[in-house]
Amino acid sequence: MVCVSRFFQRFVFVLSVAIFVALGLGFALGEFGWFGVHADDQDAAYRQMRVYAEVLQKIQNDYVTDPNINDVTTGALHGLLESLDADSSYLTPAEYKIYKDRPSGGNAQEGMTISKRFGYATVVNVEPNSPAEQSHLTDGDVIESIGGKSTHDLSLAVIRMMLEGKPGTTVDVMVIRPSKPDPEKVTLTRTIVPAPSLNQQDYENSTILYLKPGVLTAARVDDIAAKIKAAGKGRKILLDLRDCTGDDPQQGLRLANFFIKQGTLATLQGQQFPQQTFTADPARFLTDAPVAVIVNRGTYGGAELAAAAVEDLKRGDVVGERTFGEGSVQKTIDLPDGAALMLTVAKYESPDGKKIQDEAVVPNVAVSSPQDDEDEEAVPANGDEMLNKALDLLKAKGA
Repeated sequence: MVCVSRFFQRFVFVLSVAIFVALGLGFALGEFGWFGVHADDQDAAYRQMRVYAEVLQKIQNDYVTDPNINDVTTGALHGLLESLDADSSYLTPAEYKIYKDRPSGGNAQEGMTISKRFGYATVVNVEPNSPAEQSHLTDGDVIESIGGKSTHDLSLAVIRMMLEGKPGTTVDVMVIRPSKPDPEKVTLTRTIVPAPSLNQQDYENSTILYLKPGVLTAARVDDIAAKIKAAGKGRKILLDLRDCTGDDPQQGLRLANFFIKQGTLATLQGQQFPQQTFTADPARFLTDAPVAVIVNRGTYGGAELAAAAVEDLKRGDVVGERTFGEGSVQKTIDLPDGAALMLTVAKYESPDGKKIQDEAVVPNVAVSSPQDDEDEEAVPANGDEMLNKALDLLKAKGA
């Protein structure tokens, strides 16, 4: 019998951890058995482990050349975690060390939000006046490789680290654009990209206040609150959340609360995660005037929670196209060999119970992006059909 390598042992160990986490080890302890898992589920898990172990053994023994078992097991573990969702990742000991040792802030970037779709790094949205915008990157572009390494073989955490660096340094990426079949090499210069400013406009003789935050930080949501208060309670609000990003979901819920006086704004729950219910605070409510929200496929994270609350609670119309779909919580699990799992343990749900991560936000008034329209003559003169539609909806509503 061939001796099992330490890589094989690591594979089986990490696989065991992932399977038992997925099955909810310890869930409702005592209710369904000693480990809280149905006996049938335990048997199925062990059968799958034996299958994976046998496959790895066959590769080690019978592959055409002597395989690098470390690479084989690492690839398998990446695939195992990323088959769950885009945010779950496996980090090798070397990757995890870099991840932990990286600076806590200040690293320069290219001015784009990155996630994974269909196995590859994907551009969610691009910040104005950033290197990414100057290189004409846009929502939906696929980053096929970074510095010659395929993003298919990299975890999301590592992809984001590779795009970071000192100001003035460059990084080469291969980009696949939806409109072009062949990859294009793009060199991006890292820089400190300032947050976009809050865009404010007046429409219809100042009866409609247009606000485009660009990013949802605590300071930016404070700015929005100040603008709404200054506008007066009877003024209609048009909130443009297109290409709006932000890493703090609570800011999206706080924004929704400005327009919603009572009710459940969202819930957060997972198999082993204590359910949290986020309810509107009447003290944070600012206006009952008509509101409309514009979204697109670059609307991400907290901005999606705000749009979902407005739509599900029938507070206003949501105009545009399906959002990206990001709303989850990850837990980092250290492994004995220095590696780590970054595992999604909870997901946000809209008031109607839709998981943002899985279903995104689908507007009740669908309008495609200008670049998606086949008939260019149908595009309004100002090139912004979403904005025009949202304005029309608000104009039709009484103050």
